[in-house]
Amino acid sequence: MIILEHFGKNDFQQLISWIDTEELLTNWSGSLFSFPLTTSSMEWYIRDTNIPFESDAFVYKAIEGDTGKVVGHISLGGLSWKNRSARITRVLINPADHQKGYCQQVTRAVLKIGFEELGLHRIGLGVYENNKAALNCYLKCGFNIEGVSRDILWYNNEFLSMVEMAILEQEWRAMNLQQT
Repeated sequence: MIILEHFGKNDFQQLISWIDTEELLTNWSGSLFSFPLTTSSMEWYIRDTNIPFESDAFVYKAIEGDTGKVVGHISLGGLSWKNRSARITRVLINPADHQKGYCQQVTRAVLKIGFEELGLHRIGLGVYENNKAALNCYLKCGFNIEGVSRDILWYNNEFLSMVEMAILEQEWRAMNLQQT
């Protein structure tokens, strides 16, 4: 079971150590950060986050409940309290912990926070088309593909497109009723 806790300054070094290539940084953050990731860029990233019904972003570390080991990172940003919507961003599972089902668990945990604790109606995300594992994870979590933003990022001498996905509160609730 995955537990999400607020990501803070004490977590910077661990995340920085996971992101050891420019490609991984780009998959994680697009063009928001430059390589290598630094503590000062992390300080900017968490400024004014994690304040219920005030912040426009919530940043979490994902902890494996049985062992207490931090296995991932996720944020829920772009909150619009008026429209009851947000966007999942910057999802990263520790590369040493891939293929263990953590992506689905982390995504489901943040959906639960978004829909149950924050009262959101819609949660969206974007995933680069070349990130097949993440795309499959989000489909398994109930997200629907809404479209593709073509050639949105120039990276490694080619353009990458972004698959736009979302899940609505009623879709999430229906999925969770079926699983109980």
